Amino acid sequence: MNWLDWLQWPAMAVTVFAAWLIASQRKFKRNWGFWLFLVSNMLWIVWGFHDRAYALILLQVCLAVLNIRGAIKNRSKQ
Repeated sequence: MNWLDWLQWPAMAVTVFAAWLIASQRKFKRNWGFWLFLVSNMLWIVWGFHDRAYALILLQVCLAVLNIRGAIKNRSKQ
């Protein structure tokens, strides 16, 4: 089995951990959550190209844009 086939598992784990951090009331943890979501977006995109899952790639690009927006809004919160 190709190592790229296994990339979906760390991508899934990073996504779940990022979601956990996003739910935090602490700004610092939420910020880390947005950055980890961006890492998971990249991992899913790499896996999507390997598996020719083009809808997944487009979804991850859209989610990355939303995560960047969230990180910016989180930064401006007091």
